[in-house]
Amino acid sequence: MRAVRFERYGDPEVLSVVETEAPEPGPGQVSIDVAFAGVNFADVKARAEGYRVPALPFVPGLDVSGRIRAVGEGVTAFRIGQEVAALMPHGAYAEVAVADSATVFPVPDGLDLRTAATLPTVLPTAHALLHEIGRLGKGESVLVQGAAGGIGTVVGQLAKAAGAGAVYGVVSRPDKADHARTYGYDAVFSIDDFPEEVRRATGGRGVDLALDPVGGDTFRRSLDSLAAFGRLVSFGNASAADPWQVGQPELYPMGRSVAGLSVLSLAQAAPEALRDLAQRAFRTVADGTVELPVTAEFALADAAEAHRLLGSRTTTGKLLLRVGA
Repeated sequence: MRAVRFERYGDPEVLSVVETEAPEPGPGQVSIDVAFAGVNFADVKARAEGYRVPALPFVPGLDVSGRIRAVGEGVTAFRIGQEVAALMPHGAYAEVAVADSATVFPVPDGLDLRTAATLPTVLPTAHALLHEIGRLGKGESVLVQGAAGGIGTVVGQLAKAAGAGAVYGVVSRPDKADHARTYGYDAVFSIDDFPEEVRRATGGRGVDLALDPVGGDTFRRSLDSLAAFGRLVSFGNASAADPWQVGQPELYPMGRSVAGLSVLSLAQAAPEALRDLAQRAFRTVADGTVELPVTAEFALADAAEAHRLLGSRTTTGKLLLRVGA
């Protein structure tokens, strides 16, 4: 089979297509003939700086859609040929991928494999940020960093569907603002001046919930944008800044709180919780509540081009690799 891997860290050019043996599923696993693989910022960080890379060479990729190729010992929930989407720690950039059966999900009725490939990382993350962790209440306001990205696009729609009073987005470039407004955002602010814009939009009150995948200074400014009793949920560190630390001086005076989420860590620590979360999240696509646009699609051999585009920070929506039929 063909796979895309890197043997050293660096620019997108370190990605290469290789011929290798198709992996076989172990106990509790399935192998999947991959139709589409998602391209995520975590893949870019893995290639550039070794994020979550246990050893080299390394095949990146966290989410796939396709058909069950084989099942390992003890797996009874899936059958050969069944259409599925899956979340995995790595290995999605390949014609055949192996995943633990606990993080493999039947494709909901009415969805094609191209759409299904957008689901495994983005939908559970977005749903948990707003509901399971953020506990957004009807009429509350929410501030979302990266509003034009895959997760931001879904969060805007889910927040509106949940009855949010106001949904504010933050984007890194002005040309992303119109995309975000299309997906539920009442106002979209620049990364440079969003705290001032939030205060102006809320009459000085601040927002009830802020969602931050950036970290660093953006995390701090998001925290400062919270109203009394506001909640901030961190779900990444795209800035590569030192891990955030927050304590009594920042939280006590206004009764604020901070939480965090990594869907990959949740998959390892509590796979059944992830499965329940994914079922709730996937329903929002199947019933038409949420649409996640695929804004760019590449052949497997063009994975470096996909990384180059994603690393430019000019993208919106979701990027996919087209792998099989």
